[in-house]
Amino acid sequence: MKTLIAGLWAALALAGAASAAAAPDYNDRRDYAFADFGFLGTRADPKILGAGGNLVWDLNAYDFLKGPAPASVNPSLWRQSQLLARHGLFEVTKGVWQVRGFDISNATFIAGKTGWIVIDPLTSSEVAKAALDLANEKLGARPVAALIYTHSHGDHFGGARGMVTQADVDAGKVKVIAPSGFLEHAVSENVIAGPAMTRRATYQFGTFLPKGVTGQVSAGIGLAVSPGTMTLIPPTVEITRTGQELVVDGVRMQFQMTPGTEAPSEMNIYLPDLKVLDLAENANPTMHNVLTPRGALVRDAKEWAAYLSESIRLYGDKSDILMTSHGWPRFGQAVIGDYLAKHRDAYKYLHDQTVRLMNEGLTGSEIANRIKLPEALDREWYNRGYYGSMSFNSRAVYQRYMGWYDANPVNLAPLEPADEAARYVAMMGGPASVLAAAQSAFDKGDDRWAGALANRLVFADAANQPARDLLARTYERQAAGAESSLWRNIYLAGAQELRVGVRPAAGPGAAALDLVRNTSTTMLLDLLAVRLDPDKVKDGAVSVDLVFPDRKERFRVSVRNSVLTYEADPKTGKAAGVFTMPRAQFLAVALVGQPTSGVASEGDAGALARMLGWLTAPTPNFAIVTP
Repeated sequence: MKTLIAGLWAALALAGAASAAAAPDYNDRRDYAFADFGFLGTRADPKILGAGGNLVWDLNAYDFLKGPAPASVNPSLWRQSQLLARHGLFEVTKGVWQVRGFDISNATFIAGKTGWIVIDPLTSSEVAKAALDLANEKLGARPVAALIYTHSHGDHFGGARGMVTQADVDAGKVKVIAPSGFLEHAVSENVIAGPAMTRRATYQFGTFLPKGVTGQVSAGIGLAVSPGTMTLIPPTVEITRTGQELVVDGVRMQFQMTPGTEAPSEMNIYLPDLKVLDLAENANPTMHNVLTPRGALVRDAKEWAAYLSESIRLYGDKSDILMTSHGWPRFGQAVIGDYLAKHRDAYKYLHDQTVRLMNEGLTGSEIANRIKLPEALDREWYNRGYYGSMSFNSRAVYQRYMGWYDANPVNLAPLEPADEAARYVAMMGGPASVLAAAQSAFDKGDDRWAGALANRLVFADAANQPARDLLARTYERQAAGAESSLWRNIYLAGAQELRVGVRPAAGPGAAALDLVRNTSTTMLLDLLAVRLDPDKVKDGAVSVDLVFPDRKERFRVSVRNSVLTYEADPKTGKAAGVFTMPRAQFLAVALVGQPTSGVASEGDAGALARMLGWLTAPTPNFAIVTP
């Protein structure tokens, strides 16, 4: 293996030198060599099915990427997607393997004394089991001795039950290791704003787009999110500090805590005896999102860069191999050092120059239109915007410091989009005049202006089919030129909605059963609070005590002034009604609509039903590109 790696480095040195003097060089094959290195084979059956026979993943779905880039896809994005489409089992170094191309993320297998140590068991149990089966088939069957979650996003823990059972974890046969705060953040991100995030994610990932040269070609950081069964097994071992070391099934591991970078709970892993550094999702084959288009709290680009600097200081001169949770490994200290420094510098430049321009008075949209990485950083393929982008990320940095308001008084109380659009269309001479201007802009290739005009028409009158068709065409043409996979998916999803309407989402989305089970009661009550509808409450008021004997919990929940508040273990006062039940029954009553008649109660037996009657379920399939 050492001889093979040495030969690989020598060959790559030439390819790297050839690409160092210019913008991204399509003749540079270094990433292809990295992505192909150590390939041992893939599944014989390309289709991964669910328990009911439903198709969860098709390894052949991206075979169309084997050809040259078509006019309908940006060639840079095509190249990135080709690299991500390599699927199967790959030997990273002796004792370390990855299964790639079975999901948006990678599953890493490390040979311990008694079994597998698995880092990041993918998004769903079906693809996770398929990955484990492939490793066992090619390398010899082993039990899983430990799961390690690098961070709190679902594509890094959701397949847990496809690899291990809760019974084995409870019996101490399997360790589940995660960074401090993992469980809280894993279940909280999609609770409060889950429906809106889930709907927007269908645009970001192109959920309803066909896979192909005129549709979804990848997600930039991986192919797509597997739509199988998301699960969660809570951690049994918590990593709390940088420098903490564990021996996991005979393998020494050191940890670097990186909270608030790509995820609120995240860590890197170093294998000192193998000289392998795993940077989780803090380093990638693309610029990442500082604010994901699906919606989330804004991440801190300055801290992200600072943690990469710490990684360089701690491990830069000790690592022969760098692997991550997405993409492909990198080999050789010189390659790794150059990559980490320039990847770090990209996030630092993004932060510093956005703030500099902000302090010169530029607004978020003005900065987004002007900021660009310097050539030395921009020409590196891994700093290109396949997933995140300088434009989108600079607006996120602006938002982190300044919020949505740009200080112009006209934006203190803007009109609603449909109202504003109708007034603009009338002022510009009516729909026919605006449509003609939009068509003229489109014919000249001015897609951004054509889209802005057609968008006004659609929001002024959603039934204006010529405007919808023209807006769809502008989105499709912008998608063809987009280097960002997410921008491509968003443009195409918008065009699809304009042409065929809103596609209903399948399944429970964010409400995966394991996530609900592990959600704290306070988070669940926060969820009810954001569903309270003032139009239903009017001047109503009520308070109830909820008693969950199985969890030894008691909460007083009150509604007054159209606001739901709660208090744990109330010491004074009295509620209108007291309701005692297992928490699972409360979930069925509050979220599924099971009647309250079967709940043990004292006092006002109708109080809980009145309160729950004031809640309104979210709209999971709301329109995005129409009013």
